[in-house]
Order: sequence, then C-alpha cells, then structure tokens
Amino acid sequence: MRIVIALGGNALLHRGERPDAAVQEANIDRVTTAIAGLALEHEIVVTHGNGPQIGLLAEESAADPALSAPYPLDLLGAQTQGMIGSLLVRALHDALPGHRIAALVTHTLVRADDPAFGRPTKFVGQVYSREIAESLARKHGWHIAKDGTGWRRVVPSPSPERVLETETIHELLGGGTLVICAGGGGVPVTADSDTGAANGVEAVVDKDLTAALLAEDLKADFLLILTDVPCVYAGYGTHDPQPVLDATPDDLRRGGYPDGTMGPKTEAAARFVERTGALAAIGALDAAYEIVHGRSGTLVRPDLTVG
Repeated sequence: MRIVIALGGNALLHRGERPDAAVQEANIDRVTTAIAGLALEHEIVVTHGNGPQIGLLAEESAADPALSAPYPLDLLGAQTQGMIGSLLVRALHDALPGHRIAALVTHTLVRADDPAFGRPTKFVGQVYSREIAESLARKHGWHIAKDGTGWRRVVPSPSPERVLETETIHELLGGGTLVICAGGGGVPVTADSDTGAANGVEAVVDKDLTAALLAEDLKADFLLILTDVPCVYAGYGTHDPQPVLDATPDDLRRGGYPDGTMGPKTEAAARFVERTGALAAIGALDAAYEIVHGRSGTLVRPDLTVG
C-alpha cells in the first residue's frame, strides 16, 4: 500500500518547548518509531510541518543587524525543509538499515491572485503573551492572532495547486525509496505569466492540504495525518468534546473545525477521499501503525457501512 504521511508541525518541537536543536533531535525518536513500523510493510512518503521552525528563523532574520532586509518566507521554508529532512533521514537510516531514504526540497505552485494573501491565517513561530506579540507585530510589521491561551504570528496560506517535483517523487518511490518531501507544504512559488518561471512568495502553504494534493497525484492508497490528539473531536475545547471515530467528507465539513487548528486537517482528508475514493485518517503520532490498521484515530471514507 502507498501511504502519504503528514507529520504535524509540533512533531519535532512541542508547544512550550525551547526551540533548541538538541530538543528537536531528542524528539525525532518518536517520529522515527511511528514511521519505521509502517515503512517495513508499505511504500511511504513523509511530509511535515514547519510552523515552529520557520517562525524562529523569521524572528532571527528580522532581528539580524547584518541584513538589509529579513529573508523572505519562501527561502526560510527551504531552510526548514533541509534541516528537518536531514534529521529525519539520519534517524530513519538507523531505524531502517538497508532502506533507501531521500529528503527532497520541493516547491508548491500557488496562484498569485489567491485571496489568502489578503487574509493571513497560518500560525508560525512561538506562542507569546499578548503584550509581547503586539510589540513584535509593531516592530516587524507582523499580523498576529490568538492561539489557545497565547498569541502567535499569522501569515498568508494560499491553496496548493501542484507540487512541482511530483514526477521525481514518483520515480523515487518506484525505485523503493522512502521519500521525505513537501516540508512545510513546500516552498510556495507562483508561475510568471509570460515565462512560466517560478517566483517565491511571502507565504506558508498548509502542509496537510499539500499532502492531500500530493497523495492524489501519486495515486496513494491512504493519507495519514498525524497530530497531537488521538482523533478528531466534535466540540473540541468545550466541556463535552465527543470523539469522531468514523466520518465522511460531508461529516467533517459540517463540523466547523477552526482554520488555525483542526480545520486544514479535516479539509485535507475530505478532499483526498472525495477525489480518489481512497481512505484517510487523522490521529496521534504514536498510534500511526494502529491508525492504518483501523485500531485508532478518525477514519475518513466515502461511504459508511450500515449494519
């Protein structure tokens, strides 16, 4: 079975942790364990988030007096792909001796006229108090929004149209390679209307929506979205959250899940299932193997079996 795995942005850097390299290296073991068991039985493509990492790099770049201007988000996204890809490759080489493993810097085509450029919603970086977040927003010209009990920077998140390296990924899979790609949703680029040249843009593409698109184009059998909760919950954050263990795309869309948290994950699963008729699931990183085998998580499928 061909499985596309979308790792949450907090897989290597959990909420509230110091963004040190050593912390992320220590967290890689959980990710490796989750992926390795599946890789022994299936063809695997791994995508990953980069929200904490790209936010850290953006803040450092904005504060660097040696620069005449901060590095743009597209180049910072490429940097995070290299860093996280390297961590995953090294750990998986140890866990899967004899396997071919490659990390590929990939680019995602978006539309220059996407309305998302005028409506920043994608959280990046650390969680701050409101006072500190507002101070940073004034200093750097950032947009901020509330995230749980704190505040974070938000940036535009245009919809992915195509992963430019899809054919290369397909060829690597055909040669038995576990591929790590589309990190942070891929480096966002637009196509020049005259030449077709790829131009980087100031945005971060949602990694779950990119994973769904890539899974569709690769004709994957299963889209596995891994996060920090065991399943989707109706009424999450209320006094009476209810686990959603089995759902159709329509069920998920009626749930009204927030844009900044579960919304992109449920939309990604819904799109993949609708467009392919295959299966998707959302659940906890540590339960990845159990989710694929139907013992955990939220299963998303075209039709529910009655009786």
